[in-house]
Amino acid sequence: MWQGMLTGLLGNLSLLSYFAKKRETEAVLVQTLGVVSTYVVIVQLAMADAMPLPQFTVTTALVASGLVINFFNYFSWLHQGVWTLWEDFTTVGGFSILPQVMWSTFVPFIPNSILPGIISFVVALVAVTLARVGQLSENGVKIVRLTSGWTATLLFMWMPIAQMWTNYLSPDNIRGLSAFSMLLALIGNGLMIPRALFIRDLMWFIGSYWGSFLHGWGNLLCMYLFKSIGGKFFFAATLGYFAWLVITFWRDSVAYEYSSPVKSLRELVFGPWKE
Repeated sequence: MWQGMLTGLLGNLSLLSYFAKKRETEAVLVQTLGVVSTYVVIVQLAMADAMPLPQFTVTTALVASGLVINFFNYFSWLHQGVWTLWEDFTTVGGFSILPQVMWSTFVPFIPNSILPGIISFVVALVAVTLARVGQLSENGVKIVRLTSGWTATLLFMWMPIAQMWTNYLSPDNIRGLSAFSMLLALIGNGLMIPRALFIRDLMWFIGSYWGSFLHGWGNLLCMYLFKSIGGKFFFAATLGYFAWLVITFWRDSVAYEYSSPVKSLRELVFGPWKE
């Protein structure tokens, strides 16, 4: 339980760093709330002796330092060297955890092993080190710098997949899901889609869309199919969600004075299009 919460916490911190660097105020607030709310759950687990004290102590230090570092960086009060070290830490941490989480999802159908995490840690550490000592090409350095944000996004993208897998293996667990929480996931991620589309941030758009579609609407679909929620609730949420997506692309095309929303999507994926 606490391992999953810790994974989500690291994802929140990584995305918080990504958005703080871009000065995206709304996204920074959302990720900060995510960090704080997840940490509150971890505190409750620690108080119930469901999380070892050493791990809780390290987590507390990580949360405190992460929030302070991102706060200072957002207001340009942080030394660049400190921010560089923090970026390296989140890059190595995120890249190490992602393959391990993906592997662990399918245990016991595959052997329980920490080898994916170890291999990923070594690869990430070597890549970051080479980037800092100038042994990578310019494109290689750009890839390393983007790794932290993408791994954080992929962590969040994997979480609903793990939930779907759990639903498939144990359909009875669906009754334990909260329809209100799934609706909040749909709405919260969905509200981020217009901004991500408008500034043509593909990573942000993919993460927000995936979270709203799979984690939010997808779980509501599972709950409806297994009769955990009523048809009116599900179809109202479905209508509102897809109407929001249509309006988002339509308004974006109007803002950019495009004749079709398809051009907005094309620019998002491939960059500015030269006629």
